[in-house]
Amino acid sequence: MIACVKKYLARDIAKERIHLLIDHARREALYDEMLANDQARLARKIAMRMRLRLPYEIRQLFCKGCKQFILPGISSRVRTGRSRLKAIRITCLKCGHVYHKVITN
Repeated sequence: MIACVKKYLARDIAKERIHLLIDHARREALYDEMLANDQARLARKIAMRMRLRLPYEIRQLFCKGCKQFILPGISSRVRTGRSRLKAIRITCLKCGHVYHKVITN
């Protein structure tokens, strides 16, 4: 019983630290990109270690190609599609990987 309670407490602490690290990384990305990348990498490592699924808002801040921390307008380019299929095109400016997010109505 005690081990189970400790596991839940550890997961709550991990979630809190992940959100803090990502918030700091977002703020720091304008001034020091290396520090922001290190903070985001640490948050991702904590999530993997504790077997936590990152929320969608945080998951989309990582490039699917190079796994680096990207922010729209700073280290990635965001464009809307010009075809019938409404989609957003996100390009990582570090590795050049392009991925699409389909917009549904």
